[in-house]
Amino acid sequence: MSVTPSPRRVALLTLGCARNEVDSEELAARLDAGGWQVSTDADGADVVVVNTCGFVEKAKQDSIETLLAAADTGAKVVAAGCMAERYGKELADSLPEASAVVSFDDYTDIAARLDGVLAGETFDAHTPRDRRELLPITPVQRQAAKVVIPGHATVDEHTPAHLRPVLRRRLDDGPVASLKLASGCDRKCAFCAIPAFRGAFVSRDPQELLAEAEWLAKSGVRELVLVSENSTSYGKDLGDPRALEKLLPQLAAVDGIVRVRASYLQPAETRPGLVEAIANTPGVAPYFDLSFQHSSEPVLRRMRRFGSTDRFLELLDSARKLAPAAGARSNFIVGFPGETRQDVDELVRFLSEARLDAIGVFDYSDEDGTEAAGLDKKVKEDTIKRRYDRIVTLADELCNQRAEERLGSIVEVLVDTVEGGDVEGRAEHQAPEVDGSTTLVSDSTGVDLAALRPGDFVRARVTATEGVDLVAVPVEMISAAPVSAR
Repeated sequence: MSVTPSPRRVALLTLGCARNEVDSEELAARLDAGGWQVSTDADGADVVVVNTCGFVEKAKQDSIETLLAAADTGAKVVAAGCMAERYGKELADSLPEASAVVSFDDYTDIAARLDGVLAGETFDAHTPRDRRELLPITPVQRQAAKVVIPGHATVDEHTPAHLRPVLRRRLDDGPVASLKLASGCDRKCAFCAIPAFRGAFVSRDPQELLAEAEWLAKSGVRELVLVSENSTSYGKDLGDPRALEKLLPQLAAVDGIVRVRASYLQPAETRPGLVEAIANTPGVAPYFDLSFQHSSEPVLRRMRRFGSTDRFLELLDSARKLAPAAGARSNFIVGFPGETRQDVDELVRFLSEARLDAIGVFDYSDEDGTEAAGLDKKVKEDTIKRRYDRIVTLADELCNQRAEERLGSIVEVLVDTVEGGDVEGRAEHQAPEVDGSTTLVSDSTGVDLAALRPGDFVRARVTATEGVDLVAVPVEMISAAPVSAR
């Protein structure tokens, strides 16, 4: 009598950004094809794969803690993702709790790697290298290079892009999904180590993106969030710097998709045509996720970036002339080497005039392998903390004020969750995870709140605010989620 072997169970735990989430779903598809039972629950798993983040010190610490907690479950633990790629053998030597530390180059054979881990085999971790050196310097030559790039896997390169199978397995059933436009970055920001372990900039084929968007829509996705390290560079290696402007309306026209949101825009590369496409294309959220980082021109130059308070305000003004209610968010670093009190005052001036909906603030710390780590004129830690606290307090106050400006306005809300009568969603200016949300409430007129389900798309009138979050009454159903998604 034959005995059916128990399934091999793997849990995928994802840390960090939305790009990592896409990479995890590629790994999930590969593992599923390799006979593994995939989930996001470490309980009962034979192997736990932690897709780590290696961006800043706190993210690295979170990755270590997650790996250690996974090891406590009794499962074998594998470190993948950015921190694993960035440190390789060093991480493996310092973390014996991990059974393996894998590189991006291992992703194509991830099922076999985990088979070996489960069988007790040992693997030598890779020695990290600068992944920019794996690709040609000239962007247009990169498409032909045979380099493993997470989230860019091609199942069959001989089949036209729009007909290729999608190598992705969704790890949740929510109405929002990220769509990876590109990977890597060619910019040389002094504070950023990402290009060294993510590599040079490479765009995905637009037809492949459209095919994946259609696949996501068929799985119940209603909003696409376009992600990359630098979305404004999309198409430069395809010979078309206007590729994103052309792609946005095509994605918005995909059956079932009600909203497309672009993210990770580089201010220095945000052309007027792209601003117009984001502001005026039906089905595209008038939302500008702009990576300003600072606004004092001297600090920006030291960061190897471009712009100034006035230039950035002009960029925001150009968007709001086209879409007065457009949302805008950004991140800022305080305490960068050489930053003066005058520089901080200039940042305060910008924030006070910019009317941003969401503001992320980071206190500067040296990162391995970056130019900034070797700069002089370091700002003292207590000074950085004082400046950080000042900017965070100001940011909270300004974002709350910006939310209050939306009182009485009509917003378009995608319902994300319905739990115990509580209906949560997001308006056009609210991206998943990083921005505020909108709570929908009933006033006995308009849309029946009890009938709403995740994926429904409604118009709602803003009646109150709670910090950056909105409270709104749904007044009209724009598009109900498909029955299969309800």
